[in-house]
Amino acid sequence: MLRTRNTRTGRAAALVAGLLLAALAAGCGKDGSPPVKGPKAEALPVYQVDTGFELPESRTWTKAKKRGYLVVGAKEDQPYLGEKDPASGIYSGFDIEIARMMAASLGFEPKTIRFRTIASANRETALQNGQIDYYVGTYTINDMRKKLVGFAGPYYMAGQGLLVRTDENDIHGPQDLAGKTVCSAAGSTPYQRIAADYPKATLVAYDTYSICVDNLLTYQVDAVTTDDAILLGFAAKAPDEMKVVGKPFSQEPYGIGVPRDDNALRDALNDALEANEKNGNWKKAYEATLGLSGAPAPTPPPIDRYPAN
Repeated sequence: MLRTRNTRTGRAAALVAGLLLAALAAGCGKDGSPPVKGPKAEALPVYQVDTGFELPESRTWTKAKKRGYLVVGAKEDQPYLGEKDPASGIYSGFDIEIARMMAASLGFEPKTIRFRTIASANRETALQNGQIDYYVGTYTINDMRKKLVGFAGPYYMAGQGLLVRTDENDIHGPQDLAGKTVCSAAGSTPYQRIAADYPKATLVAYDTYSICVDNLLTYQVDAVTTDDAILLGFAAKAPDEMKVVGKPFSQEPYGIGVPRDDNALRDALNDALEANEKNGNWKKAYEATLGLSGAPAPTPPPIDRYPAN
């Protein structure tokens, strides 16, 4: 028997009610807090702690070693990237795995990592004031931010993408948006890019991406746009209902934020990223998190070892 649109709409509405109750924080968009549905623990890599690691030339590492634990800034409301279980307080997602593999390479046991949720607007201040030792949370590397903080990586190359329903066969990329209704966060960079480069699309905007996803699942919009990594997280929550289509049409290199003058720490994190990409940990972490969306693991981007400040 053929499924009618009303049947699909009713099922989608139920899915929205169960999964997408609040807002999502985008790397270039808005903040929010969707419900937690983390990766399966048994699928995650186990990172070998380098018990003999020393980095006395890093003031940040030395302070963390003396206090006995690392403080890592993160997001808590991005599906399969950085998400906090409100009941247990446990963080999970791809960015969280990157933070954990870095900690192991720096000689810190898993129990000595303390994650702290830091809003996008406060990332630079938190690093400058020593509130956190490093930050992993859809943090795009750019020249303006390099004037304020340092960056290891990039560890992932994100880009603006499109999220559609799985029964959508006409949208394969931004070139197909003419006459389509596209949703994004009000005032966000993705919204502005669609308005400027694809003016034949009909744009709608809300305060959060979760409202856009709600409207997508109930057939009120045809596509949602923001960083593809964030869209992959939404798709991983409901892979039978949503998919990310086409290739990214911008470049957003995600890096690990560190204090600007701590080049020793930046170098050590770059070394750790390279090692974990080569030994397969990076790919395993991706497959256990964002890979649940159905998108295969991409090739990690080249690390940018830019000159010391």
